[in-house]
Amino acid sequence: MAIKSIFAAVEAVKQDIENLSVEELKSELAAGEDVLLLDIREIQEQVDLGTIPGARHAPRGMLEFWADPGSPYYRDWFQEDRRTVLFCAAGGRSALAVQALADMGFSNVAHLEAGFGGWRDAGQEVEDVSATSRWVRREKP
Repeated sequence: MAIKSIFAAVEAVKQDIENLSVEELKSELAAGEDVLLLDIREIQEQVDLGTIPGARHAPRGMLEFWADPGSPYYRDWFQEDRRTVLFCAAGGRSALAVQALADMGFSNVAHLEAGFGGWRDAGQEVEDVSATSRWVRREKP
């Protein structure tokens, strides 16, 4: 059996989820509503590149465990009807993650289609995570 393309799978998922542009996300954040903005990239991506101001980190590998109230890893900032917007580097992982949260019962989820890279390339503000993180990239001897 041939391996199915992950890129085709992401494009298929995008047909069934809410895909936000940089401008749409910017408008939602500016409106001051209770938006849970989740950066699902790996911690080293955040440290190296920064993040969108106000975002919480929820690594993709732990997302469902942190979102499930029955899990010992649950984070109480997840609420099934709270507006939740996810982003990754380029919009692939976040599209799949939105689908996963929707499958769990979350009713108001979307993702930044252009990802963090699109946000940064559009000249939007970026928070320097390396300035406050205990995780840093060390120089090799």
